[in-house]
Amino acid sequence: MTPDRLAALAMFAVLMVSLFWLVRWVRQSLSWRPVWDRFRREPLALAGLAFILLLVSVAILAPLLPLRDPNHGYYELLPLNGRPLPPGATFLLGSDANGRDLLSRTLWGARVSLIIGCLANFSALALGISLGSVAAYFGGWMDMVLMRFTDIMMAFPVVLFSIALIGILYSSGLHGNLLVIAAVIALFYWTAVARIVRAQVLSIKEKEFVEAARALGTHPIRILAKHIFPHLMPIIIVYGTIGIATTITVESILSFIGIGVQPPTADWGVMVNEGVTFMQIAPWLVIVPGLMILLTVLAFNLLGDGLRDALDPRERALFRGAIGGVAAGGGGLAMGQRATLEPGVEVTVPGTFEVEEASG
Repeated sequence: MTPDRLAALAMFAVLMVSLFWLVRWVRQSLSWRPVWDRFRREPLALAGLAFILLLVSVAILAPLLPLRDPNHGYYELLPLNGRPLPPGATFLLGSDANGRDLLSRTLWGARVSLIIGCLANFSALALGISLGSVAAYFGGWMDMVLMRFTDIMMAFPVVLFSIALIGILYSSGLHGNLLVIAAVIALFYWTAVARIVRAQVLSIKEKEFVEAARALGTHPIRILAKHIFPHLMPIIIVYGTIGIATTITVESILSFIGIGVQPPTADWGVMVNEGVTFMQIAPWLVIVPGLMILLTVLAFNLLGDGLRDALDPRERALFRGAIGGVAAGGGGLAMGQRATLEPGVEVTVPGTFEVEEASG
């Protein structure tokens, strides 16, 4: 077995073991079990999760699957006029004008899109969480400098500035490098995370348990890591999921206009770019990769929406109550009014959970 296949098998085994232990821990955890119970009642979110798991599994196992070489042109299988072959027995999803298997390139392209999307999004999350937390907690001149820097970064048009930045890196031989593309995307998408995290930290740092830790002389870094960061997990999880959809879209755009992943590497944006020329005679060259981009972005968005509803059911309950009378939010509102008239009565709205303002 080749090293590529061994690496793919090992990555898939690690993914399955990690997924098994994650599900087991969530189901046994007293704090996360209600989140799982609410999430599994969201059919669209479960469908998005199933598609993502299938896509990740296929992308990892691509070297082990009985696929043709995604970059090899089987010119001998093309007709004499050189037109791309339509979907059929020879190529299940058809071929391009170079005789390359579209199915193989689509599955291998998932690897590139997921790698860049995850790397760019996780880098943006790390940078945004760090800067947003520091700015909000310390305040003063540090908050002003970091937030004005954030405003400046948000003012840049992302695609145009990415073109300019990658053009500068072209002379250094880094043009088309996956890590460079991920870094360029992350450079502009941390700003939204920083603003959201800053707003949350500004609220959390005024809580009693943070004030108590500060009065005891706890180091600010320890307060951020132990007392504040755990309360940011719902935001990080939701934004981290939806952010992957955004970064995959941006990566596809950059590759489509020729400054992202470079041919002959299999990438969905590159495939759409190459297929536009043959749109009239071979529409499958654009439809297949375009459909994969659409389904992948939709799956991550559905998963993010489901996680948001599961992690913050109060917002969903109020929304349903607003459109459905006293079904959820209305019932909670009525109970809340009753509680204001009866001191000492503790109210718990069905379908919500209380966040304990204490730190373990």
